[in-house]
Amino acid sequence: SMVKSIPSCVCILSFHFVAVDLLTVAPGFSAGMDFPTISSKAVSEPRSYASQLADLMSFNLDLNADRESDTSTDAVRPEHPQALITGDEEADRNLQSVLDMPTGAHTGVSAWRRQVAAAASQNDEWAVVVDPTDTVPDFHQRIPQMAHEYPFELDTFQKQAIVRLEEKQCVFVAAHTSAGKTVVAEYAIAMALKHMTKAIYTSPIKALSNQKFRDFKKTFGDVGLLTGDIQLNKEGACLIMTTEILRSMLYNGSDIVRDVEWVIFDEVHYINDAERGVVWEEVLIMLPDHANVILLSATIPNTKEFAGWVGRTKRKKVHVISTSKRPVPLEHYIYTGNSSKTSKERFLVVGPTGKFDEIGYKKAVEAKKGKTSAQADKFGPKGARNFASASQDMNIYKSLVDSLEKSEQLPVVCFTFSKKRCDENSKNLRTMDLTGSQEKSRIHTFFKQSVDKLKPADRILPQVKRMRDLLSRGIAVHHSGILPILKEVVEMLFQEGLVKLLFATETFAMGVNMPARTVVFDATQKHDGTNKRDLLPSEYIQMAGRAGRRGKDTTGTVIILAKQDVPYKDSLMKMMLGRATVLQSRFRLTYTMILNLMRTADFRVEDMMKRSFGEFAHQNKVPAQRVAEQHLRQQLETAPKLECSVCTVDLPDFYSDWSETGSLERELRAVVVSCPLAVKALSVGRVIVVETTPGQHCLGLVLDNAIVKGTRCLMALVLTNSSTAEQAYVKASESGIAGGFGVELAQDANAPTAEDAIGPQRIHVPPGAASKFSIMKVEPQCVVTITEQLLHPVRSDLILNDHANRQIPRFAAYPPCSQATTAAQQLMRLIEAYPFGPPALDPVSDFHIRGLEHREKFDRVNQMRSRLTNYCCISCPLLQQHYTVVQHSARIEEQLHQLQFMLSDESLELLPEYKQRVEVLQHLRYIDEDQSIKLKGKVAREMHNQEVLVTELLFNNKLTQLEPCEIVALLSCIVFQQKRCSEPKLTPVLKQGMKDILEVARGIAVIEGQCGLDVVPDECGNNLHFGLVEVVYEWARGMVRLLSYFASLLLCSL
Repeated sequence: SMVKSIPSCVCILSFHFVAVDLLTVAPGFSAGMDFPTISSKAVSEPRSYASQLADLMSFNLDLNADRESDTSTDAVRPEHPQALITGDEEADRNLQSVLDMPTGAHTGVSAWRRQVAAAASQNDEWAVVVDPTDTVPDFHQRIPQMAHEYPFELDTFQKQAIVRLEEKQCVFVAAHTSAGKTVVAEYAIAMALKHMTKAIYTSPIKALSNQKFRDFKKTFGDVGLLTGDIQLNKEGACLIMTTEILRSMLYNGSDIVRDVEWVIFDEVHYINDAERGVVWEEVLIMLPDHANVILLSATIPNTKEFAGWVGRTKRKKVHVISTSKRPVPLEHYIYTGNSSKTSKERFLVVGPTGKFDEIGYKKAVEAKKGKTSAQADKFGPKGARNFASASQDMNIYKSLVDSLEKSEQLPVVCFTFSKKRCDENSKNLRTMDLTGSQEKSRIHTFFKQSVDKLKPADRILPQVKRMRDLLSRGIAVHHSGILPILKEVVEMLFQEGLVKLLFATETFAMGVNMPARTVVFDATQKHDGTNKRDLLPSEYIQMAGRAGRRGKDTTGTVIILAKQDVPYKDSLMKMMLGRATVLQSRFRLTYTMILNLMRTADFRVEDMMKRSFGEFAHQNKVPAQRVAEQHLRQQLETAPKLECSVCTVDLPDFYSDWSETGSLERELRAVVVSCPLAVKALSVGRVIVVETTPGQHCLGLVLDNAIVKGTRCLMALVLTNSSTAEQAYVKASESGIAGGFGVELAQDANAPTAEDAIGPQRIHVPPGAASKFSIMKVEPQCVVTITEQLLHPVRSDLILNDHANRQIPRFAAYPPCSQATTAAQQLMRLIEAYPFGPPALDPVSDFHIRGLEHREKFDRVNQMRSRLTNYCCISCPLLQQHYTVVQHSARIEEQLHQLQFMLSDESLELLPEYKQRVEVLQHLRYIDEDQSIKLKGKVAREMHNQEVLVTELLFNNKLTQLEPCEIVALLSCIVFQQKRCSEPKLTPVLKQGMKDILEVARGIAVIEGQCGLDVVPDECGNNLHFGLVEVVYEWARGMVRLLSYFASLLLCSL
């Protein structure tokens, strides 16, 4: 019974061995066994089986520890649990010194935030940036026996990464295309083979998966491939798969994941993809703790931020290794030629040094002017066009390819952002031949061997015939519309140098290690599914990086075709030299994700949202927030208590009503200032009362009231302390209790007082009388009242110009202009006449604010103002002192409630949408009230595209009466992406089926709208495209006929 209880991963060996480089802890376990080096003498003396069994029995195999670590649902699982509660001692002392400052001391918002930030910064960094200048001189001493040997000297960044891999550390390698990032992946795979574990290599596209499978198969042998099309050697030590396949494994709890030591994410910058980027986040979040992560990416600006998110999510340090060095420098040209006579018109615009060549660009513009009508200025034409007819395209490519062939700059990859144009360009070059007799023989032999694997009927398909002809002449096409076997043939022939000219779409550049001598851009704009735009710098560099073969070429050549007009100079500079795209979260909720996570007890949807990249910035503040929460609790416990028999009765309620009144008044101020009559009243010279800081009302004079960039900008001369005016109006715009973490725990001299609540408030008179004023922008919620007073004349233009001049440092000491001083003196005289402010215009009677909601709020303010005078506490002679005590505790409680909200799941940005989607699932009966998954939910969670629509079609019997070929044809609308195509000719049954699908989709959209989701029922069919229905129907019908034929033959033979 004891032997049966031992897991299969533990073996009892009856022989001795010398332990070399063995893992002491098996992947997935928290404890292991130490294998000390056994001397030759010890080996020569075998031990008894009983002693070996005794050693095994003494081994503590703690399986529960691993299970507990896996079932933890806390988004922040620190190595030391108390770290998030107490912080380290030094930060704790710093915070305590702030919190224990005596009453009246300055403990402002900024001071509090600085101290909390200091506490947060004491936490360990999850992202460790490796010094790029560290050449690792002791590399071979640190790794005397490498897991995989290379026939060349490794680059610095490769050595740095390998050293971290040997230390079982996670790495994020960011380098240019073709810099050699695959070396890091190969070494991790070699380590997995050495440790008898598994490595998983994920890629964003199938073409990259297929190529890596061929390469790794040659190098390591035991390699498997798992994509949506092919499954080969599923038990291999190295498994190559798309990221979606790995996600499915994690959701389904595949046994393969248990033995994984390394997971390699190639082209991780693909996380920016709007549709599929969420898959990378899901996988990184759900990976088991024992799996180490390797991230490979092109150069991006926020590597440390992304690595910090991965490290914090996996509770492991991630070493960021970056290199800006390009193995083969690039030269970027503009090609303006269109015939053999102009084939040499190639102008350098960016050289190997990375500087834009103004002279080269101007020469390109001038050369193009000689061929087209002179509509362009010296910086490029207006209304730039970059399209040409088929004959023009043919002439351009013929002249360019002939020029490249003469200068020995083949092979060339021409990136074209349209599958249709790829095919058209290849057809236009039907007379071009780029291969010799020996090359034709090799191409013919290889193509025949590959195509012979197809069925006889498939060998004569038009696409196969066309590709055979193209390849024989050294030309090929590569895009998603090509048959998989033909794409693989093209890739392998290109690697052998037998394809001289390749027309490809953007996906060919996505990590596929197939560099060329030259790269050509058919255009510099692409359609992204919404509109046509210029290429992003990251997209351009990704494709341009395919130019230049390491070890063969000194420089790579990149050519942009100027078919009609030379692209704008600014566009070229931004595209070629601009900053790479920042990695952003594309996390979104899907019904499949929700249903899959609901069936697991140890991982909630809230945990998935909390650990997403989008929530990283918020969750990164959690340690500091926990420290702040603890100290606020301590401060609340030690806060002075109210001991007055009079104020104890109702002072807390008095404070609550006064706070609510202030909030309503600030809200109504913005409403009043924005109404048309108030805007008209706020003309130059109007006197207003401004709240510069909470509780401080100052007199102001309107100088300008205009709309700037869609926002109303109210400039005023305000009688206030000029030295603090800039801070004053900012604080006033944020007046209230919740101003971040930094509540004023000491008494604020300018805070609203109890006297303000029970009587009119005096206008503030700044020290120094009329010499203390400031010109400031006044926020709408800071305008307390608009008075009846209107001063004339006011030269606001002179005052504002004088103020602008005095912002220049050399004029800062100049005195204000006489017009400003005169206006300030007039305001001072008004204060003397009206200590509580001039008579104000009434919002209801004067500005005609008639809205029922606003009228109710005005009435409520008046009622609460009246009720404030009826409290017993106002009779207390020490009211202001007691009010300060209550205010002090109330503000701490407000801040504590805010922190508790931010630390809870309720603060998650996607939580409202999650609740809405759960409501949809409950309405459709996919889950019950206890969120247990029902039959419909079990069906839907097995799908990853339009899961609710397909499930509803099944359970509503919309597909029951249809033939299999009709079902397949109709469901093609879910995967077909092309929007513009010829109208399909459908049978009456298919037309009715299409109507049923749209009807069901509309019904789902209506329910989603009722549950609060932002869905327009009339637009629900925009994601369903029926252009392929006819083709799929005819294909499926042919397959049915073929199966019927074989079935009849089988029956006849019986």
